[in-house]
Amino acid sequence: MFLPLIVVHGGAGNIPDSRVQPKLDGVQRAVRCAYETYEKTKNILDATQAAVEYMETDENFNAGYGSVLTLEGEIELDALVVEGKDLKAGAVTGLRNVLHPIAVARLVMEKTPHVLLSGDGVQEFALKHNIPTESSLYTKDAWQALEHFKKNKAEPSKMEIGSGGTVGAIGIDVDGHMVSCTSTGGITGKMKGRVGDTPIPGSGGYADDNIGTVSTTGYGDAILRYNVAQRILHAIELGATAQEASEKVLQNMLDRIGKTAGAITIAKDHSIGIAFTSQRMAWAYKKENKIYYGIDKDKQFEEIF
Repeated sequence: MFLPLIVVHGGAGNIPDSRVQPKLDGVQRAVRCAYETYEKTKNILDATQAAVEYMETDENFNAGYGSVLTLEGEIELDALVVEGKDLKAGAVTGLRNVLHPIAVARLVMEKTPHVLLSGDGVQEFALKHNIPTESSLYTKDAWQALEHFKKNKAEPSKMEIGSGGTVGAIGIDVDGHMVSCTSTGGITGKMKGRVGDTPIPGSGGYADDNIGTVSTTGYGDAILRYNVAQRILHAIELGATAQEASEKVLQNMLDRIGKTAGAITIAKDHSIGIAFTSQRMAWAYKKENKIYYGIDKDKQFEEIF
């Protein structure tokens, strides 16, 4: 019998040294939140959502509080929830003034016949369901990153100041049921109304109990073009391990499009894939009585749970 398994990521990209330890601390805490929640509810979606919600409150990640700014200095949030039993999904894009967009995405999945809500519609939906609003999700780092972007006409993928990172959590329970949760503020200096990979099933994340579950991070427009999550699951379906599939698809995306990304993956056999072509990606998971975590390639840490 398998134990429940939850893997989280805190974003991939050009993460500066000053953000390394806060991100490592954050993904560890997110894993702890996930397992504490699972012990209470025995619900793998509750657990993965709890991990993402923790990171949405941590300014060292680019989701909820700490999200990056559009070119106009606004925050527009995206999130996606997918469950693998019935292939249900809920997503939001362009959401404003909400600390936990992942909670709204879950409500879209559970309370509507739709998959994706945007604009005024998603704001009205969140208000109708009494989702708490926040007067400000802005941080000093986000403003500095935008100013740097405007001054240097920097490509979003090359940003280092204020680098946050899309957050995600995936899980599989004792019965083999899988889920994927992903949340982001997007990229610094994005155009108003821009939609990246995160809220799109098959790109920002996906889950299928017959194959596996994935959450992606990195250069979102390229991930969207390459349909990364679905390609990883297809590779697993063809016989690759979770690790092999994640590495292969991300490398192929880099070769084909020239952009970097990262992904966390769990296959239906409970094997794990953690891969990134970006400079760094924060990640963590628990196995037996230890939390395994890292951010640099070929370097892993352990902590007693």
